[in-house]
Formats: sequence, structure tokens, C-alpha cells
Amino acid sequence: MASKIWEKKAVTLPDGRVVTASCPIIVSASRATDIPAFFSKWFENRFRAGYMRWTNPFNANQVDYISFCDTRVFVFWSKNPRPLIPFLSEIDAKGINFYLQFTVNDYERENLEPNVPPLSARIDTFRELVEKVGRKRVIWRFDPFLLTDRIDVPCLLDKVAGVAEKLRPLTDRLVFSFADIAAYAKVRNNLQREGIIFREFTPDLMMKVAEGLQALNKGWGFRLATCAESQDLGEFGIEHNRCIDDNLLVELFKNDQKLMQFLGYEVDLYGNPSFPYKKDKGQRKECGCIVSKDIGMYDTCRHHCIYCYANVSRQTVEKNLLKFRDDAESLLP
Repeated sequence: MASKIWEKKAVTLPDGRVVTASCPIIVSASRATDIPAFFSKWFENRFRAGYMRWTNPFNANQVDYISFCDTRVFVFWSKNPRPLIPFLSEIDAKGINFYLQFTVNDYERENLEPNVPPLSARIDTFRELVEKVGRKRVIWRFDPFLLTDRIDVPCLLDKVAGVAEKLRPLTDRLVFSFADIAAYAKVRNNLQREGIIFREFTPDLMMKVAEGLQALNKGWGFRLATCAESQDLGEFGIEHNRCIDDNLLVELFKNDQKLMQFLGYEVDLYGNPSFPYKKDKGQRKECGCIVSKDIGMYDTCRHHCIYCYANVSRQTVEKNLLKFRDDAESLLP
């Protein structure tokens, strides 16, 4: 597990107890829920406290303490990071690095993302973030690509193009994935519960989408990349992405000596940089991310996206959030 690579240190809790905590260099916040959208105040409190408590979603008996004493980077994942924006200055002031994976989809007409703000508001938030932290630190995701009885390939490409035209001045990259419904019972059950007639992506359909994106990208000039996909789309100018990205970390934060030391960054006598690839072995084989510590919890996201892999059901989320407190050590008891 990734946690084994982090240094362990003693942390004194407010009640005087001393616990052993993992001290990750890179923190993911979070693949499992939208911390910026719904838990920004909680995150602020934990950041200031310097630690949090985390329960393994696959083993409730494994409870770990996480200290931020060595943390050099937060990677935020969100569909609505606006609540986090006022706090970013405090993170910067502490000398901690960060960047954002900002998912901006357009499934408004189909109501597949019931509690996500209107597209126009999300575009405004994207613009505000770029103005505040720079375009390299805000990465656009259209995630996932989804086919239904109302969304065929031309329709999907039109949706992507509509968002791309608005974001083209603000970002250099588009990251996407293909909805993998058969592999996730939660996704399949949630779609069926809502009466959504879906189609699985076949390799031929993926190639058709990729061909369309390649043509459209002649006008955009984006760097196109897939997230955790095995399908090779290199012939269309589409690469495999690393969302927790060592290359981006070096590009953005090369002056952070502690981070570079962790990455194993070196420059030879001829000025050529190199660093080993530290794949996160806790993620799927197709995932390109390097190692990080995710601090989220499943079944807590109130976007209630119909295709979501992280929620069992809306009812489970709402029941869980009855236990949530902004001043708690963990997202859920």
C-alpha cells in the first residue's frame, strides 16, 4: 500500500493522546468525494490542525491518522471548487503547493449531474481560478464520456466542443475517460435506477470519438489525454494521462527541494533531468498516477451524479452526511 512509503511521526491530539501518523508528501483531495465543493470548511479546519483521521473504505477496522507536517502538494478534484477559492491564499502563504483537477461536463439537458452548478457558473469559476493561480494549475476534465439513448457520438462531441470553446483561452489540456459501466456495479445500478438507457464503449466507439476529437482539436490546440484507459489512442494524438503527475510537479514546483527529493529528481552533468516513475500501486493498472494519499470517503458526495462510481445511492449519502461535522477529525465517524 502507498501508506508504507510515507514517514511515520508522532502526533499529539487535542485530548493529549499521542498517535502515530503517516506523513504523505502528496495528498489527493479527493477521488472519492468532492472535498472542495462540500467539505471546504472541514478541510480548512484539518489543514490548520495539521492532521486528520482516515478510515479505509474497504476495511472499516483500519483507521489511520494522517499528518500534513511533510505535505508539499495537494491535488484537488472537483466539479465545483468555488467554496475552496478563498482558502487557496492561506495554502499558498504556508508555502504548500497545489493544483486542481476541475471536471466541467455538459450533461445539463439530461440532468445527469443534478446538484452541479449551471455550466455558465462553472465556466466563471474556472476563469476565476485561472486568474488566481494560473492556467497550468487548473486542468480541465470532461469525465466521463457517456453514451445513452439521448447521447450518441456526434452529440457527445458537440457537448465537448461547446465547453472547449469557452475554456480554450483558459487551459492547455483536456483529460477524459470513457464510462466503464460493466466494471462498476454502483454505476450500473444508479443508471438503471434512474431509467437511463446506456451504451458501453467498444474499442470501435472509442476510436470514433478519438477521431472526432482529433479533428476538433485542430482548432483548439489542447493536449489531449485519457484517464486510466487501456485503449491506445496515440494515432489520434491522445496520450495516457497522469492525474497525480510527476512531470507536472517538476514543471510547476521545481524549486521545492523536499518535493524534488521525494520524486528523485536529478540533473546530470549535461543538464538533463531525470526522475523514476513512482506509480501508485493502489490504483488500477491503467492508472498513470504516481503515489499519493487520498483523504476522501465514498458515499459522501452531494452532487448525486447519476453515473457516479463513488456513491451507492442518494439515500446512503444523505444518511452518512447526517453524521458529518465541520470540526470532526474525519469526514465520517
